[in-house]
Amino acid sequence: MADRTPPLRVEELRVLVEGGEIDTVVLAFPDMQGRLQGKRFAARFFLDDVLEHGTEGCNYLLAVDTEMNTVDGYAMSSWDHGYGDFAMRPDLSTLRRVPWNDGTAMVIADLTWNDGAPVVAAPRQILRRQLERLAAHGYSAYAGTELEFIVFKDTYEQAWDSHYRGLTPVNQYNVDYSVLGTGRVEPLLRRIRKEMAAAGLTVESAKGECNPGQHEITFKYDEALVTCDQHAIYKNGAKEIASQEGVSLTFMAKYNEREGNSCHIHLSLQDEDGTNVMAGDGPGGMSPVMRHFLAGQLAALRDFSLLYAPTINAYKRFQPGSFAPTAVAWGYDNRTCSLRVVGHGRSLRFENRLPGGDVNPHLAVAGLVAAGLYGIENELELPEPCAGNAYASTYEQVPTTLREAAELWENSPIARAAFGDEVVAHYRNMARVEVEAFDAAVTDWELRRSFERL
Repeated sequence: MADRTPPLRVEELRVLVEGGEIDTVVLAFPDMQGRLQGKRFAARFFLDDVLEHGTEGCNYLLAVDTEMNTVDGYAMSSWDHGYGDFAMRPDLSTLRRVPWNDGTAMVIADLTWNDGAPVVAAPRQILRRQLERLAAHGYSAYAGTELEFIVFKDTYEQAWDSHYRGLTPVNQYNVDYSVLGTGRVEPLLRRIRKEMAAAGLTVESAKGECNPGQHEITFKYDEALVTCDQHAIYKNGAKEIASQEGVSLTFMAKYNEREGNSCHIHLSLQDEDGTNVMAGDGPGGMSPVMRHFLAGQLAALRDFSLLYAPTINAYKRFQPGSFAPTAVAWGYDNRTCSLRVVGHGRSLRFENRLPGGDVNPHLAVAGLVAAGLYGIENELELPEPCAGNAYASTYEQVPTTLREAAELWENSPIARAAFGDEVVAHYRNMARVEVEAFDAAVTDWELRRSFERL
C-alpha cells in the first residue's frame, strides 16, 4: 500500500490526549466474520506502552463461531493447544477519531505470533498476501463496497427479547431512490454520514432501497485494504449509532422473504503511475489485462463463493428476479449477472454482485484479487457477455447452499494455489461449524409446519 497520511497522526493524538479531548483508544482487528474484536485502552497507557509494543489477545478469536462458542477443528487454536495469545500490533496508517463515541480514537491491528510471524489465517493478512502477489505484477487494487441495511424502530434489546419477530421497519413500503423515503429516516442517515466523514471516510451518498426500511450509504473507492478496513469500521459504527438513537439496523443478507441486503463490490486495477490498466482499445473499451482478470473471476467464482457468501443465510439471497445473481455470467451494465462491467476510461471497473451484507470484506476482496491473478497468470480468454436475462439462461449456476460452497472451496486447486492449505482448511472448518449448527437447530419454519399439522 502506498504511503498515505492517516486520518489521525500520532503527533496529533498526543496533543489531543494532553488536552483531554481523547481519553480512550480502541485497538481492534477484523475477525473471521468481519467483526471488530479488540480492547479499549486508557489513551495515555496506549501512547506509553501499546503504541510501540502492541498488546495480546486470545487466539480463540479466530477459532469461534458467530456466538463466540469455542469449536473444534482449527489447527491454530484449541483446548489441546491451551488457547494461548497472539499479538495485536497497531497499523498506525489506520489511526482515526471515533466521533460517535466521546473522547475516543481507534486503530486497526495486524496479528502476529510471538515470534513476529504473521497469523496467515487472519482476514487482514489474507488480503495483504493477495495484494502483495498483485504488486509483483506491477498493479494495485482499488475497491468500493456498497452495503445495504434495514432499519427498525425497535432497539436491539427489544429485537432480542422478541426473538427478532414483529419488528417495525422505519419505512412501510418500497422507498428505492425515494427522497421522501430517505427523508423519513434522515436524522439517522445524516448522523451516520457526518460521523463517518469525521472518522476519515469519504461519503458519497445515501439512498432508499426496496425492502421496507432498507437503505444504503456509499463511500468513495480507495486502495483495497483501506476500503476493507473502513467497511469494518463503518459497519460497527453504524450499529453503535443506531443503538444510541434507540433504533436497530441489520446487515444480514436475507432478513425476510423480500429483497436481501447486498454488498456489491467494485474493483479496478492501477499501475505504478496511477493509470487504470483495465481500460484499453479492446471490445467494450477493455484492455487484455481486464479481459484476463475478468475471465479469472468467472473461472474461480464457484470455488470462491465461500469468501463471498460465508453464511447459511447468504445463499437465500440467490433467487431469480431478485437482483441477486444466480448465473456465473458477466455483462455490460447487466444487473442479472454475477459480474457487471461498468464505467469507461479511467472509471472502467467490474462489480461482483454475489456478496451480501454479512460478507467479510477482507476475505471477499482477497478472493477477487486471487481470481483475477489466476486469469492473468493463465491468460484466460473471456467468453462473450450476457446481453439478456441471465436468470433465464443456461449458464453455470452459483452455489445454492453453504454446504456446496464449502465443498467447492475445499477441493479447489485454484484456492489452494492462491491461499495455501492452512487458509483453505481454516475457512473450510468455519463453514463446517456453521452447517452443523444449522443442521442441529429447530427453526420457526419447522414449528409452524409441523407442531399441529403433522
